[in-house]
Amino acid sequence: MKIIVVKDSEQGGKEACKIFKEVLADNGTVFGLATGSTPLTTYRNLVKDDIDFSNAISVNLDEYVGIKPDNPQSYQYFMNEYLFKYKPFKHSYLPQGDAPDSKKEVERYDKVIAENPIDLQLLGIGRNGHIGFNEPGSDFNLKTHKVALSPSTIKANARFFKNEEDVPRYAYSMGIGSIMKSKKIILEAFGAQKAHAVAAMIEGPVSADCPASVLQKHNDVIVIVDEEAAAELKKR
Repeated sequence: MKIIVVKDSEQGGKEACKIFKEVLADNGTVFGLATGSTPLTTYRNLVKDDIDFSNAISVNLDEYVGIKPDNPQSYQYFMNEYLFKYKPFKHSYLPQGDAPDSKKEVERYDKVIAENPIDLQLLGIGRNGHIGFNEPGSDFNLKTHKVALSPSTIKANARFFKNEEDVPRYAYSMGIGSIMKSKKIILEAFGAQKAHAVAAMIEGPVSADCPASVLQKHNDVIVIVDEEAAAELKKR
């Protein structure tokens, strides 16, 4: 892992934007994208930049189950608002939250990933070490799956909803096995609340107790963290 410690999330977004540009210039065409507050500065920097994704493809990590694409809390809506309406891709794939058949939707999305090998995958990390919605205990070989969200993840995501009771209890998520096939991975983490998970990911044992720790086994991972998120690291 290459670790880049930055002053704040804004600087982190600038660093990630540089990597996106490098991958695109090196003929990378498929970008795995994440949602939530962590990648917002990255998307803001991509929007300001002259980068052109019109011949590229995006494949998102996850989506809530039981939510329509035009729902303001859906990840489809999030991506449209913060990136796609400014920087459209040739094609953008997300799990379909309101798909009538979960099994068929999982199969469909696995096919999307298989047909579009990811050149660069952007990740955040949950306080419990999850990546995507792969919660602690997740099998490292999993492909796309429907997952029950942990209480800590529901609580963390409640800030985006009017009430915690409104947070969906299930999501579709790209599996760890699929994430690990990405050629290059950026993982971003900002804030003191992520420090323990970051230390466990980088310096702890590779264990399903911290799903992100599997990234130690990938040969091209760049971790972008601010000083607060790096606080518990023994080595930098």
